[in-house]
Parts: sequence; C-alpha cells; structure tokens
Amino acid sequence: MDLFMRALDREARELNENGVHIRFIGDLSAFAPEMQQKINDAMSLTAQNQRMTLNVAANYGGRWDIVNAARKTAEACANGHITPDQIDENYFASQAALGDTRDPDLFIRTGGEMRISNFLLWQCAYTEFYFTPVLWPDFSPEALDQAVATFQSRERRYGLTGEQVQQQPA
Repeated sequence: MDLFMRALDREARELNENGVHIRFIGDLSAFAPEMQQKINDAMSLTAQNQRMTLNVAANYGGRWDIVNAARKTAEACANGHITPDQIDENYFASQAALGDTRDPDLFIRTGGEMRISNFLLWQCAYTEFYFTPVLWPDFSPEALDQAVATFQSRERRYGLTGEQVQQQPA
C-alpha cells in the first residue's frame, strides 16, 4: 500500500498537469484512513479537469455496485425523493458507480480467462466481449487493433434478433 500511495501522489500530479480527471469507484471504506485521504486528495486535485476521465476500480465488484445502487434507490424512496413508479432502468443505472458514463461498447479480457469476474455487471448488458490468451503485459497496439477489428465486424443488436434489427427503420 505504501507503493500505491507514493505512486498515487506522483501520478495524480501528472494527470492533473495533463487535464485528466481521476475518479475511484468501489468500496473505499475498506481502505485505511490515510489511503482514503490520498484517494480523496487525488480526486479533488483533478476534479475540474475535463480533457479525459480515468476511472480506477479499487475494491470494486459488480455485485457490490448493484447492491449499492439498490440501497441508494431505496433510500431515495424512503426519503420521498422518488416514488417506486419512477424507478426504471435509467434511474437505477444512474445510481451505479459509473452512472454518469456510457456503458462500455467493448470489453477486452486478456490472459485467457473466459469470464468477466464480477466487473461492471450492470453496465455490460449489451457490451461486446473479446477474449484473448495474450497476457496484459504483452497486449500490444497490434493486439488492440485485432480486438477493435473484431468488434467492428459484429452486428450490434442490443438484445434484438438479427431479423428484428433488419426490420427497424433506418
């Protein structure tokens, strides 16, 4: 953790200089108070940056995220901020850790694993998956090009059948 804290200080300054907003998602309460302070300092330092956002998943799990979104939704109902009939997929998604970002189009899993390992479960409903045996340290620009080319060759259907996609107006 000491290494992480030193790297966080250094990287946060560099990210800030480059206009990058850093955001941590996950259950940060499990970290030591000093670590939580460093994380909050890094997020505060870069909060106004708009060039790019770097999301760092730390102690994050998709199930945790869904339960946390459900808890926030229940609290909003209990406090009278919303009614149960106002809860839909869009509202619920907005309560997730990445509720203010688009769902991913492409999920690349390296290292030969054929699972998503409890990562972005809600957000990956219509994500295209690309699995490769290449380990992350060896994932080259050419490997990324191959993943993107594979993605581009797919028909995005968002839960529809191929026939239903063909029947939709252009």
